[in-house]
Amino acid sequence: MDHKQTPLFTALREHAASNPVQFHIPGHKKGIGSDQEFREFVGDNTLSIDLINIAPLDDLHQPMGVIEQAQKLAADAFGADYTYFSVQGTSGAIMTMILSVCSPGDKIIVPRNVHKSIMSAIIFAGAKPVFVSPARDENLGIDHGITTSSVRRALDRHPDAKAVLVINPTYFGVCADLKEIVDLSHSRGVPVLVDEAHGVLIHFHKDLPISAMEAGADMAATSVHKLGGSMTQSSVLNLNVKNGHVNPHRVQTIISMLTTTSTSYILLASLDTSRRNLALNGHDMAERTIQLAQETRQKINDIPGLYCFGKELLGGEATFNYDPTKLTIHIRHLGITGYDAENWLREHYNLEIELSDMYNILCLVTPGDTQDSVDILVRSLTDMASQYYSTDGSKEIHELVVKIPEIPQLSLIPRDAFYGDTEVVPFKESAGRIIAEFIYVYPPGIPILLPGEVISQENIDYITDHVEVGLPVKGPEDRTVHHVKVIVETDAIF
Repeated sequence: MDHKQTPLFTALREHAASNPVQFHIPGHKKGIGSDQEFREFVGDNTLSIDLINIAPLDDLHQPMGVIEQAQKLAADAFGADYTYFSVQGTSGAIMTMILSVCSPGDKIIVPRNVHKSIMSAIIFAGAKPVFVSPARDENLGIDHGITTSSVRRALDRHPDAKAVLVINPTYFGVCADLKEIVDLSHSRGVPVLVDEAHGVLIHFHKDLPISAMEAGADMAATSVHKLGGSMTQSSVLNLNVKNGHVNPHRVQTIISMLTTTSTSYILLASLDTSRRNLALNGHDMAERTIQLAQETRQKINDIPGLYCFGKELLGGEATFNYDPTKLTIHIRHLGITGYDAENWLREHYNLEIELSDMYNILCLVTPGDTQDSVDILVRSLTDMASQYYSTDGSKEIHELVVKIPEIPQLSLIPRDAFYGDTEVVPFKESAGRIIAEFIYVYPPGIPILLPGEVISQENIDYITDHVEVGLPVKGPEDRTVHHVKVIVETDAIF
C-alpha cells in the first residue's frame, strides 16, 4: 500500500478548497458563526474541515469511501486484518472489544489493575469478571502485568470463559510474555483482547515490546493520540480475524452503537495523517525517542534519592519486557509523595507530568520531545532532590513506607451491584459492605474499589490516605469521598 496517501485528509482539504455553500451542521459554517476569539486562535483552516458525514466525505458508521480507504491503510500499518477508527478514545474501543464477545452472564478473565473503561463495559454487558491478580512490586508500590501461570490457572478453573484480556504494556511500561499468553488462550479456544492504550510505538520498532497484532491477539485497542501524534480522543481498534474468534461485522455494529453520529472529522483526519507519519517514519521516530529516554533514565539514576527502573527489573513472568520510553521515577526516598513532587515541579518549573501516586511519578518521552525538554526534566528533578534528600545527614529523612492493599473480594457481578438497591453510608464506617460504585485515582483510572466488591478497613485506610495527601480520588457520587453507595442489607426472613 502507498502510505504516502491520506485519503480522508486529502478529501477534506479538497472539499474545503471547493468552498461549497453549506446548509448542514456544524452551525458555525467554516468558522463564520464561531466566537471570534476562538476562531482567531484555532484558525480558519481547522474550522474549514470541521465537517459532517456528507456523501463526499464518507460515514464512519458505514464506511465505503475515503474513511474505508484510510482504515485499510491503518490496518496495513498496524499489521491488522481490520482497523476501525475511534473518536470515542481508547475507552470506546475497549468497550467495543468486550461487548463484541461477551453477553449477559458470560465470564471474562481480566487483570484486577484494569482501566475503569473495562469494568464499565463489563457492567454494560452484564458479564462476570474473573479477576487475575497482577504481580505486585512491593519496592516500587505498583502493579505489573499478569503471568502466563495465572492465566493458565484461571482457564483451568473457568474453561467456559469467553475471553482473556491483557494489558500490554501497563501504564508504567511493563509487559508480561504476551505471545505465550495468546498461544495458551488460543489452545483453549479463547480469544485474547489487549488494552494497548500505551503501546502505539511498539508496532514500529523491534527494541520495543511485541505488539498485540504481532503476538497474534484477536483485538487490540490502541491510543494513537497518547504517543503517536494524533489529536486527543482519537484511537484505533485493530482486529486479527485469522483464528476465527471475532466477527468483524459484529465489531463494526458494536463500535457504531457506541459512537456519536456527529463524528469529528478533525479527529479522523488526525488519525489518517498520523498513520502516514508512523508508517513512513515510525521506526526513526521510535529510535530517537528510545535513545532520548534511555539517556534521560541514566541521568535520573545519577540523582541522589531518585530511581528510574530499566532492564534490571526484567526476568520475572510479569516483567518479561518493558517500554523504555516510560520514565517511572521512584521518589519515596525523598520523604515526599508523588503528588508532592508533581506539585513541586509545576510550581517551580512549570513542568507537567503524566501521573503521580504515593511513591512515583511517571513522565512520558515521546516523538514530541527534544534534548531541550528532557534537559529541563533532569534539571528540575535534580533541583527537587536537592531540596529533600541529604547524603551527609544534614537533613532528616522521613522515608515513606510502601503500602499496597489486598485486592477486595468480589461478592456480586458488577452489573448487579451497580443497578442494585443501594443506600448511602459514611465511607469510614463502610467496612464489610458491598460497594455499588467505583473509587479510583485518575490518572491512571484503575479502580481501587469497583461495584460488587466488599470494602475492607484496609481499603478505607488506603483511600483515605490518598484523599488526605491530595491525590485525585474519583468515582463516587460524593466527590469528597465522605460517603459511599453500598448495597442495602436486608434482614433474613424466617
